[in-house]
Amino acid sequence: MSKLPDWLEKVGAELTQWGERLEERRALSEDADHTGPPHTTEAGAGEATDDYPAAPGQVPPPPDYAPAVAARPDPVAAVPWGMRVAAEAGWRLLVLAGTLWVLMRIISAIQLVVLAFAAALLVTALLQPTVARLRRAGLPRGLATALTAVLGFVVMGLVGWFVVWQVMENLDTLSSRVQDGIQELKRWLLNSPFHVTDKQINDVAKNLSDTIGTNTNEITSAGLQGVTVMVEILTGILLAMFSTLFLLYDGARIWQWVLKLVPAQARPGVAGAGPRAWRTLTAYVRGTVLVAMIDAIFIGLGIFFLDVPMAVPLAVFIFLFAFIPLVGAVVSGALAVVVALVTQGVFTALMVLIVVLAVQQIEGHVLQPFILGRAVRVHPLAVVLSVAAGGMVAGIGGAVVAVPLVAVTNTVVGYLRAYSRELAMRAAPPAPHGATAGDGAPVQPVPQARDADAGAGDPPPGE
Repeated sequence: MSKLPDWLEKVGAELTQWGERLEERRALSEDADHTGPPHTTEAGAGEATDDYPAAPGQVPPPPDYAPAVAARPDPVAAVPWGMRVAAEAGWRLLVLAGTLWVLMRIISAIQLVVLAFAAALLVTALLQPTVARLRRAGLPRGLATALTAVLGFVVMGLVGWFVVWQVMENLDTLSSRVQDGIQELKRWLLNSPFHVTDKQINDVAKNLSDTIGTNTNEITSAGLQGVTVMVEILTGILLAMFSTLFLLYDGARIWQWVLKLVPAQARPGVAGAGPRAWRTLTAYVRGTVLVAMIDAIFIGLGIFFLDVPMAVPLAVFIFLFAFIPLVGAVVSGALAVVVALVTQGVFTALMVLIVVLAVQQIEGHVLQPFILGRAVRVHPLAVVLSVAAGGMVAGIGGAVVAVPLVAVTNTVVGYLRAYSRELAMRAAPPAPHGATAGDGAPVQPVPQARDADAGAGDPPPGE
């Protein structure tokens, strides 16, 4: 008889024993994972023993004499908390800086359009209350807008024409007085303790004449560039007039369209901040116009009584430069003092300087706090920095727009902060019934942004 069945029986028995050993080791491995090693010693915890051999394919534990190696911490936990916060804030600041840089590049590319629209907003803020009064009187919206726009543009055009006319009328007188002033300054230098000689003065005059003669090409190119600038200014004026008409007539619908571009979750806050920002801008423009008129009238009267030529054009320049806070007052006052110095002498220039400083002190400490109020209160440092930044980005137009932009931003941020606090209080769970005052801090009412609400009462443009 063949021995094949005995061999198969022996192989089957060995396979059965091998399977039982595998099952035992699997059971031991599962018990060790759940309950830890059942048998440890002080010298080498977790070592493999005869009862609990190491599973196949696993790395055996180190011997007793091996030094202990500390486990490496998580890399995130190894970084200090302050560094992690700085890194999180840093990359967000980089993204914000990149966004602002791209925005500035876009604004620089379309600077004319942006400044024209900003000027239209300022003019609309000045004229919109008149449209609202005419509509309350019963006039249709189109007729009220047309009357207000035509009247406003005519007044501004007459002011510009009057300034040019006064300058042309007094140009000959000013030229002769300037020559007399130069001769008087020359005589004073010759008799002064600085020991200036007539030859030195003539050399300076000759150098100036030679410089002008050698730079004729540059002067001609500057004149051509001036023609280009005049064309751009006229284009900007037309864009500003066109934008003003539509803002006066259809400002409310434009604002509703802008709100549709805002995400739905942020739309209620933006809808509440918009009218407050518009009230702030309106208060700023009206207050600035009133303060500029007072400055121009009183400084112009002082210049007129001191017999300084071109008193009326200088007063108009003072009015226009008043729209550039701090810097405009200094420039216009210095211009008046220089004209007085060249035409009337040192004493008259000193008197003009006293008049300018007195009016500006009254403006800064009395008129602006009383007229502008808290609606557009901005710290002087913020005013200086914003005017400097606006001037660097967009010249005189940027300096004019910078301060109202900062005032409006301050109003919007203040309102959104108060609005977010109010939403947080509404979402907070109510206090438990019967809670005493000592159970928690008292809930303070949400403060309303009085800075933002100051000057309220004017609807958005077009309403």
